[in-house]
Amino acid sequence: MSIRILLVEDDENIRNTVKAFLSDAGYTVDACLDGGEAHIKFYENTYHLVILDIMLPSMSGYELLREFRKLNNTPILMMTALSDDENEMRAFDGEADDYVTKPFKIQLLLKRVEALLRRSGAVTKELCYGRLTLLPEDFKAIYNGVELSLTLKEFEILVLLVQNKGKTLSHEIILSRVWGYDFDGNGSTVHTHIKNLRAKLPENIIKTVRGVGYRLEETS
Repeated sequence: MSIRILLVEDDENIRNTVKAFLSDAGYTVDACLDGGEAHIKFYENTYHLVILDIMLPSMSGYELLREFRKLNNTPILMMTALSDDENEMRAFDGEADDYVTKPFKIQLLLKRVEALLRRSGAVTKELCYGRLTLLPEDFKAIYNGVELSLTLKEFEILVLLVQNKGKTLSHEIILSRVWGYDFDGNGSTVHTHIKNLRAKLPENIIKTVRGVGYRLEETS
């Protein structure tokens, strides 16, 4: 099942950056800049998580929070430049689930998103691909009942590939998701880790898409 997120943010740069990062993480993201549009989308679609700015055209984030809470308990993360205690308290009084102030590290935002999705039951605690089982919370990879000895980066690459099975992930996407946007590395870093990872897997499930990146095929 695809995890669907509603992102409501009127700053174009922030909206595009967050959407791209969450999309690379395997989520389906509907992004809008206007409170009125967000209100319509929430009524018309089912979302697993909402990321909501406060200062928006048409309807404020607080108004949307109030309206959304009349409908269901979808996790809502407030993402705003308002860093004072009064606004944070107001958000939690309105039953927001988390509160992040700008500027923020994009990887920290992703961790908060993952935590909210886990707590809501939207994501499972294990990932399966054929005879491979991954336990992200325990950093364990088990193949046909036998635990594999992986480094942290090898494990994170494998999790990323399983989460995006059927999709080709470029070297740049893998670098940004596993090492971070500010990492001073290149495609050879990814290639080396993939090579080492393949040597530890009982079968080669990672396909090279020449000149692009890597992917796992969809399982039947």
